[in-house]
Amino acid sequence: MAAQDSATPTSTRRAGAEEVRVDGHRIALTNLDKVMYPETGTTKGDVIDYYSAIADVMLPHVRDRIATRKRWVDGVGTPEHPGQVFFQKNLDQRSTPSWVRQREFAHKNSVNSYPLVNDRATLIWLAQTASLELHVPQWRVGRRPGFRNPDRFVIDLDPGEGVTLAECAEVARLAKAILSDMGLSPVPVTSGSKGIHLYAGLDGSQTGEQVAAVAHELARALEADHPDLVVSDMKKALRAGKVLIDWSQNNPAKTTVAPYSLRGRFRPTVAVPRTWRELAAKDLRHLEFDEVLQRMKRRADPLAGLAAGRLDEEELPAPAEEPPRGRSRERMEAAASASSSAAPSAPVSPMLATLGSAADISDESEWAFEMKWDGIRAVAEVRDGGLRLTTRNGNDVTVTYPELDGLVALADGHDLVLDGEVVTLDPSGRPDFGLLQTRMGLTRPADVKSALTRAPAHYMVFDILELDGADLRRRTYDERRETLLATLTPPADDPIQVPPAFDGDLAHAVSSSARLGLEGVMAKQRDSTYATGRRSRAWIKIKHHKTQEVVIGGWTPGTGRRAGGIGALLLGLPDGEGLRYVGKVGTGFTDAVLDDLAALLGGIETDDSPLRDVPRPDAKAAHWVEPRLVGEVEFAEWTSTDRLRQPSWRGLRPDKAVQQVVREG
Repeated sequence: MAAQDSATPTSTRRAGAEEVRVDGHRIALTNLDKVMYPETGTTKGDVIDYYSAIADVMLPHVRDRIATRKRWVDGVGTPEHPGQVFFQKNLDQRSTPSWVRQREFAHKNSVNSYPLVNDRATLIWLAQTASLELHVPQWRVGRRPGFRNPDRFVIDLDPGEGVTLAECAEVARLAKAILSDMGLSPVPVTSGSKGIHLYAGLDGSQTGEQVAAVAHELARALEADHPDLVVSDMKKALRAGKVLIDWSQNNPAKTTVAPYSLRGRFRPTVAVPRTWRELAAKDLRHLEFDEVLQRMKRRADPLAGLAAGRLDEEELPAPAEEPPRGRSRERMEAAASASSSAAPSAPVSPMLATLGSAADISDESEWAFEMKWDGIRAVAEVRDGGLRLTTRNGNDVTVTYPELDGLVALADGHDLVLDGEVVTLDPSGRPDFGLLQTRMGLTRPADVKSALTRAPAHYMVFDILELDGADLRRRTYDERRETLLATLTPPADDPIQVPPAFDGDLAHAVSSSARLGLEGVMAKQRDSTYATGRRSRAWIKIKHHKTQEVVIGGWTPGTGRRAGGIGALLLGLPDGEGLRYVGKVGTGFTDAVLDDLAALLGGIETDDSPLRDVPRPDAKAAHWVEPRLVGEVEFAEWTSTDRLRQPSWRGLRPDKAVQQVVREG
């Protein structure tokens, strides 16, 4: 069984039963030969195997969300003799293992205890109880009692009688056009039942009622523009021949089947995240569990980037043209801007560059060259006299950099959305990423005043995305640049600057960047538009030194002066199958940085390695940690075995999510 690959059996197997140890917990698996899906002969053992194998991909989508379960203890049956289903919310404390994390919630007539599916062991135990389907809300439990603001938006496109998955996909594309204009980046999930779910990330600042209001308006607006295709009313009598947009999934009291959950249909289908390219296929259909397992061996999770307000769309095709405007677009824009009834827009996900070299630049007259700044990417929004500063993964860092508040005055009454880089400068005026770590809360200055004095932040603005409500992202780089220079004119000593584009050829730009001690050069196609949330070859980053974002999977003890502490960090990269080991880094640390890392890693220790293919000498003395932290190293080259040669630590990157880490070069 796949469960044995991640857990060690601790007793002799019996026919149709065995005991396994998962994450240090013993689980008795029984009736493994019971057929749960008669049409395919899929057994309970197959179901447990599936959930064990898919756990690494599925857990991020259910973690810290209370789970309700749909159980078919005797299987789903057949169309002639359907199996009995039990919809279970409350846990039976007599049969629930003590190690299953729980959270109590008060309902009108009862207090229910729900499981939190935060680890593989809990997922396997639920499969053992014949919980084929797991349903979760769009909010996570938190430290604040009753805090139920959603961190993701979802609508369910449910086909009425006579409607196929193809029509659902058509409605999904119509909804995507509007949601994208609102700053959201939806990703489709074929539900495994009948229709399609659309997910998008939120920053958690809106209530469920606000998000549901926007979703409801989206449904009504699309119905107004496409009355022959879309219906927003739940009445079954109105749904024949149309796609119902079920907007109610955003209500805090509602749940949606979890991504990668099996469904209790007569065949073992799965709720599967898909790409927009797949949704355009003529043979689009629901996938079964064995197809999903094969699929995840060769591709990344399309929903992996779901995080505060953003989703990576790196592999998704850009729209060929702007969708036509209609009543739906106008109504949704009005709904999104009405603070009394709708949620504020999610943070804008910035356009991403592709690592390249001078060889990627053919006709230099078609490119503009800017200096590349060594800091953290940030989108600044100035609206109604206030500033919001968010990082690439949607974290609000406005209060971290109070000296950038002057951007409101510089806007001179305009509402702006800007793209730029937050940097700290050394005494010679060069960016110092080490100093920036102090401002990012990763080192410990004596006090806030000391941090502001030692490492004042600067904001290098290089693009403008909106001006007074007008979206500029479909305009060319040259047009946006002209607008930026005309709108923002800070004095020379201001912490906010609009660095000039280099007036010359690429060779001079590269040599000037090196002379100034900068990270490299950004080459941008003059006629390119701004691809929100996507990595594009319209922007090419040319670096002087190789750098790589990495995920910390563990550490090895030090010797000599570092005895008793961290000697080296063990590093990994996501590759679609988990985290692949790419080497260890033991240089580039100060004593203070090592102390801070020890405190951070001490709180996320785990017994099992999150990294694959770690050499025995490195694994022997390793202390493993949950793969939550992203860092950055400088290195010489990639070795023939795909390991980092001569890496040196640069610092943590709290502005990056694990799912955002990709191999550079």
